[in-house]
Amino acid sequence: MHKIIRNIFSRKLSSVKDPTTEDFEITGLQLKEHVCRVFGRSLAIRELDSGSDNSAEIELNNLSTPHYDIERFGVSFVASPRHADVLLITGAVTRNMQEAVMKTYAAMPRPCWVIAVGDDACGEGLLNGSYGVLGGADKVLPVDFKIPGNPPAPLEIMQGLASFMESIRQPKA
Repeated sequence: MHKIIRNIFSRKLSSVKDPTTEDFEITGLQLKEHVCRVFGRSLAIRELDSGSDNSAEIELNNLSTPHYDIERFGVSFVASPRHADVLLITGAVTRNMQEAVMKTYAAMPRPCWVIAVGDDACGEGLLNGSYGVLGGADKVLPVDFKIPGNPPAPLEIMQGLASFMESIRQPKA
């Protein structure tokens, strides 16, 4: 019993640093720089689940937790498509969700961009080809950028957003 109590109250020493935290900070600062140059001060994202298995949504929700805190880099998730700059679609577009996806896209102010997150939204998932699924987001909307993965980790999503920002800053040839 004494060993348990001593373990609870003793000082813990950890020499192992999480390398993903450093990578996330570097990627976040790059993203913040891109957001400031492209959108001014902040990027508003509307996330839309078009028929997914919720794995990509869990990773997107992780970005808002205190561990990652994506809002400090100027990226926020909004509830209304009327306030969003970017529409982030997760999951394969099902027949039942096609109309909702189209209405959400139509409600967004222009210019707006569409990003597909996860293999299903990118058209490469397990659900594609089934009777109730139309396919990836590009079957219904003009997709500007894809972040593949099943599901993509929060760091991969951040790197994808930074790459997207860089691509829209580049002049079209």
